[in-house]
Amino acid sequence: MMLRIGIVGASSPLSGELKEALTESAFAGATFVLLDDEEAQGTLDQVGDEAAVVLGLGDEAFEGLDFAFFAGTSEQTRRWWRRATEAGATVLDLTGVLDGEPGVVVGSPWLRTAENEPDLLTRAIVPAQAGALAIAAMMNRLHAPGLLRSAAVTVLHPASEFGAVALEELHRQTAGVLNFQQMPQEVFGMQASFNQLVELGEAAQANLQDVGKRLRNHLGAMLRGAEIAVQLVQSPVFHGMCFSAWVELTRAVPVSALEQALSGDPLQWARDGEEMPSNLTVMGRDTILVRLDATGAGGAQEVRRFWLWAACDNLRLVARNAVECALEMRRLRPRGQVQ
Repeated sequence: MMLRIGIVGASSPLSGELKEALTESAFAGATFVLLDDEEAQGTLDQVGDEAAVVLGLGDEAFEGLDFAFFAGTSEQTRRWWRRATEAGATVLDLTGVLDGEPGVVVGSPWLRTAENEPDLLTRAIVPAQAGALAIAAMMNRLHAPGLLRSAAVTVLHPASEFGAVALEELHRQTAGVLNFQQMPQEVFGMQASFNQLVELGEAAQANLQDVGKRLRNHLGAMLRGAEIAVQLVQSPVFHGMCFSAWVELTRAVPVSALEQALSGDPLQWARDGEEMPSNLTVMGRDTILVRLDATGAGGAQEVRRFWLWAACDNLRLVARNAVECALEMRRLRPRGQVQ
């Protein structure tokens, strides 16, 4: 039986990564239904090599869908997710609106705990936020052999996490600064271009505190017994998330042991001589690139306290995680529906 997969918010930047991740997965042969608000209705789009027309959202839009990926606005998710589940679809909420909803699972198949294990009755999943996923992936690998004592992580948060409106405003702010012109501040509430911020303006549409709360909640669902301090910084970049982590272990270990612990999907260790993790080097990758900060380690062969530097393509990572969550549900429910 051919699966039918709906993508809500088909014109968003995140949905572009989602379409690519879906067509590179075992879902490649599915029938895809693109859904969005009225202004995008009728737009010609593409999923893989197939052309597709964006359809409007409505009560009948979810009929016959096996999975519904919500990758657009929070308002779309709030309005339509229950209708999707009523129609029999499993919901993948990439907007995070369903955090805290009864019976909704948060996390990733890479980072399963007893608290975030889906079952046959699971109707909605919130794939983990990119920052939480990257931090949990690194710290769980160190905690598993009983190595991790403590860690503090600074997350450099890009504009793309707030969607297309934030990308547009950062672009216009950058042009405004360079041309000595007034700049829009509706999304960030202040100048975000050429600036580093730990909080946004009072009138900002975006809310950095809400992002931090969501990140910490998702970490709590995935971390295995470790307490991690996290600071969130709004960085003046369009895309790509970076992490600076101070780590203290219970004992000194060879650097080669760290490399082994921090390798394997979804982590990728960057060896000396290879590309340094950065916003640019991770573009298009669905893994988290990690490297020991050699200056902090001082060239030591064994380390107990050290800095890690990591980066990920935040949209690509979340899209792949969402697809992995859907594949996990597909294995639990081979025919796509609870019979």
